[in-house]
Amino acid sequence: MIYDLFVVGGGPAGYVAAIRASQLNMKVAIAEEKFWGGTCTNVGCIPTKAWLASSELFDKIKGAKKFGISVENVSIDMKKIKARTNRIVMRNRKGIEFLLKKNHVEFFNAHAVIKNLHSARVGDKTVEFKNLLLSQGSHPIKFSPFNVEGILTSDEIFSLDEMPKNLLVVGGGVIGVEMATFFSTFDCKVTIVEIMDHILPTMDTDVAETLTNTLKRRGIDIYTKAKTLSVDRADEGYKVIFETDERIEKNFDKILLSVGRKSNVFDDLKSLGVALDNKGNVITNEHMRTNLESIYAAGDINGKYMLAHVASREGIVAVMNMSGKETKIDYSAVPSVIFTTPEIATTGKSENDLKHEGVEYTKGVFPMSALGRARTLEFNDGFAKVLSDKTGKILGITIVGPMATEVLMEGVIAVQEGYTLEQLVKHIHPHPTISEILMQATEDALGMPIDK
Repeated sequence: MIYDLFVVGGGPAGYVAAIRASQLNMKVAIAEEKFWGGTCTNVGCIPTKAWLASSELFDKIKGAKKFGISVENVSIDMKKIKARTNRIVMRNRKGIEFLLKKNHVEFFNAHAVIKNLHSARVGDKTVEFKNLLLSQGSHPIKFSPFNVEGILTSDEIFSLDEMPKNLLVVGGGVIGVEMATFFSTFDCKVTIVEIMDHILPTMDTDVAETLTNTLKRRGIDIYTKAKTLSVDRADEGYKVIFETDERIEKNFDKILLSVGRKSNVFDDLKSLGVALDNKGNVITNEHMRTNLESIYAAGDINGKYMLAHVASREGIVAVMNMSGKETKIDYSAVPSVIFTTPEIATTGKSENDLKHEGVEYTKGVFPMSALGRARTLEFNDGFAKVLSDKTGKILGITIVGPMATEVLMEGVIAVQEGYTLEQLVKHIHPHPTISEILMQATEDALGMPIDK
């Protein structure tokens, strides 16, 4: 049998693409050597959010007195948190397998080696195909001096069933700050070491400063412009030496290395002649096609965004093009969401982007502390920011605060559809809600704020 499409990798790009291809009447097979759902389901988005749901609830219970509620003897059971997380992950895996079966996708739980443009070796079988989708995902980056036994990455952190007394988080990006939020909720002393000028180095400074202040209030030590000099095993954990303005030596029970991920590009792809960029990512065009006409790539392997929701859209775009329906990927309004406290959600251009591109822009900002719904939640940290060009077209939106990740979608639509400030503000927003903050920030951008 010759398949219309063979997919390598069962993560958010691969399984979504396989299902959509089957819905378009293509004969599809998919191979996954580990677990269905890829990084997101197994060691990324889903287990992280399961952990953070537990820590958020614990935080709310500890702060119950603000709401007139008395609670005593609150404690955690790390083993039960882990067991709950494992149940959620397993349910998602089984759900993906069910969907593949439902959509008549043939699947292999085995490693696939690409032999040529139209065939692969999967276990002891040869699979032939017309089109190939590469969606093998990525793996955590490791480097010296962290090549020491027992150091955790995001792939291993969920194996913990005891709360460490103190934890070093190396890297203040998304994974680092989310894990720092979780562990600092409990009796764990957390230290973040970041080599750049501030945590969340790809985001605007106002976002980073807001989160920095809240993390410090949680008791987290944050060192920026910090370089790790050495890591050695100690009697109980690790001895770490790093320097900022001064040389610092500290001991930690556990270390989480969270400095990014690298695409899973192996020798078979290199031998095939798939073009790679200087970081080792598979190069794709706006149709998700590689330099080889019948081969496409989606998700982390192309290194563009390394976000599950982007991976899924890329997989769909690839399949649409395979089926003859010309479709282009649109990265203009990619949502980015971070599940810290406060939550952070952005889409479109940042101020850093616009300054770098030399674009004149208008900024509207509204503080979370002035929003009625936020006050009812006893939440003061955060803001919303709306950026627009001189014609009033909305270029970017940032929300920092409670439920920011849930209310961002209005901003995604506004940016992607090219809304103006006037178009967004004319819609009646429900009161009292967090979503009102976008209306308030837009009014500020127009120079006519009501509640500021």
